Amino acid sequence: MSANNEKLLIDIGSTYFKVSTSNSIEQHFRDFNKQILDDLMHKCGETIQRFDAQDIHICSSANGGLSTLIIGLTQSYSLKYATNIAFNAGINIIDSIVFQDIEDYSIPSDLIDVVIIVGGIDSNGGLFDERLISYLSKLQYSNVVYVGNAPDAALVGSRVDKLVVLPNIIDDRLHIVETHLKDYLTNLYQQDIEGKEDIKHLYQVTANQIYPTPYVVNKSLPLIHDSFSVTDPFILLDIGGATTDVHYSKDLVSDNIVTEQGHDRIVFKKLGVYKSRQSLIFTAENNEFSYELLMHLKVTENIYNEHSEKATRILMQLAIFLVLCKMSHYRPSYVTLKLLAMNSIVFTGGITKVLNTEDIEDVVAFFYRKILNSDHKPVTVLDTNYDIWTIGAREHASCQ
Repeated sequence: MSANNEKLLIDIGSTYFKVSTSNSIEQHFRDFNKQILDDLMHKCGETIQRFDAQDIHICSSANGGLSTLIIGLTQSYSLKYATNIAFNAGINIIDSIVFQDIEDYSIPSDLIDVVIIVGGIDSNGGLFDERLISYLSKLQYSNVVYVGNAPDAALVGSRVDKLVVLPNIIDDRLHIVETHLKDYLTNLYQQDIEGKEDIKHLYQVTANQIYPTPYVVNKSLPLIHDSFSVTDPFILLDIGGATTDVHYSKDLVSDNIVTEQGHDRIVFKKLGVYKSRQSLIFTAENNEFSYELLMHLKVTENIYNEHSEKATRILMQLAIFLVLCKMSHYRPSYVTLKLLAMNSIVFTGGITKVLNTEDIEDVVAFFYRKILNSDHKPVTVLDTNYDIWTIGAREHASCQ
């Protein structure tokens, strides 16, 4: 029996797993020759067996997240709103398509986990036509969900098999309505986990739904000031083995979307240091300032071919620089942040086991000088004990 209904929190990452009780946090590098549950029980079995299944709460990013394609009518509303909801639900977006230009887009060759169709308000119909049906017929996807205007839902549903229709995410005042789509994507993530042989075995030890780790981390951010000296506005970088997640204060964005939470998320799927190592190196080689950063760090491009602790440290520093570039005016992506207004920069994930504060501040200062021509220095905060995810996990567990 769990003592006093104490909760056991478990996070399964792509390279580490973490187990947290009210007294301590254990961190273990995963043994990739073992199934996740076997590895977990081998290393933490005594702790896990002290708890009832209903008091064990698990989040995971080990399945890589759901790959998502969004088709919308406009960049300014439908695509932006659906992207925002998907990112905050812990979903990875491979592409977004403006419907008017759909015939100009190529067909992704990989299987897509979920296609989201969005656009228009419920008082207008006739916005989607045969071009949408034709494009969808050429895609390989597992799920398709319609969250656009109500009048077109019947038309699309009559032509697209297994279409899930949810309420429009855009109301008549052009405000975002996020609950239905976010719940759908979160549940879809759970179904995806249940379909992954290695992860679904975790339901042998928990009676609760397994949530995406980024979703849980996002829940932590409004409460982060209770545990860390963080000054708003801030960004949180979760740099791990497969991806880099960025959670940011919405004050850092010019065109705020009115949502319930004060922080949004974006994911860079190919900027990890272990599983995404080659794509990280490719991105670095295509950034004109990476060579100067390597010189500043007193190494050459030969470091890309090394597999050593030093190489891992340099790649982590490169990941920080490349992510900051992608969120700046220099290489704008989905979102451009007002980085000169940022007061704190928080780091969590595998990076905190590789870099120290000095290593991080060195590369952040290089970015500000080289890209933004500024001596601005946001305060660096390191979550060296992986405490941040537990704040959100404990909050979420108390609500279940």
